[in-house]
Amino acid sequence: MVSLKKILYFGVCMSAWMITVADYDAPKAENVHWVSLDFKTLLRWTARPSNYTFTVQYSWDDSDWMKSPNCIQISETECDLSSELEALQRAFIADIQTEPADSTDYELDELPHTHSPRFNPYKQSEISAAEFTVEVVEEGRVSVNIKDPLTSFHKYGKQLTIRDILKHDLQYKISYYKSGNTGKRDIRFNSNRGEVSGLDAGQSYCFMVAAFIPSRSKLYQQGAWSIQQCTPGQKNVFQELSIGALVGGLFILVIVLIVIITVTVLCCRRRNRTSQMSQSNTVI
Repeated sequence: MVSLKKILYFGVCMSAWMITVADYDAPKAENVHWVSLDFKTLLRWTARPSNYTFTVQYSWDDSDWMKSPNCIQISETECDLSSELEALQRAFIADIQTEPADSTDYELDELPHTHSPRFNPYKQSEISAAEFTVEVVEEGRVSVNIKDPLTSFHKYGKQLTIRDILKHDLQYKISYYKSGNTGKRDIRFNSNRGEVSGLDAGQSYCFMVAAFIPSRSKLYQQGAWSIQQCTPGQKNVFQELSIGALVGGLFILVIVLIVIITVTVLCCRRRNRTSQMSQSNTVI
């Protein structure tokens, strides 16, 4: 009887020790952060390799926790929460919970979990570079036409753009400068089309555009700059020549001048000698 009690006691101790070790070995999510571009929002974290999985829950404005259907007992350290965060104006928070991959017999309170920072997609999602074209309307005036970046959302069979979501909050910043000049100017437009006037006729100008949301905090106001595009200009002969060609031309010009000066000096000396000899012959 005593031996049986000892065995049972030993078994209870071993079970408790195994549970403690298991909880100690369970990897906790670390470096939890949001990555969001054009309202496609991912939750990412790091964790040491193990046989454990992760389940992601989310909440907004202190509401009840809800599990993300696509992020239940996943082995990856990334969860796409774009569809769950479709109510873009809310402030969301996520909870990453570590779970054993081969068992469902556990207490939720005993599992490691990590909360994310709060995130508001409408105010914090980054905006990618927009595509645009530049058209010369007349001398000194161009038209800039911008295409809104697409989002991952669809409505009535249509893929929504950032304009469909941000509406009147969306502006575009246009930065331009004269080709060969370092001075830049910035202007903003409320629509996807803007005209830039007061340009020097016949000169080439280079343009870049970026989305701008003035209602956001300064850190998230401006999107990525686009690829630069330049208008053609009327170049003169010197503008069309390369630096090498200009240097070569100047070198040839200097040689020609040296030859002309040398020939002129030699001719003058010869003439002076001839004149002096004529005068000597006359005196004799």
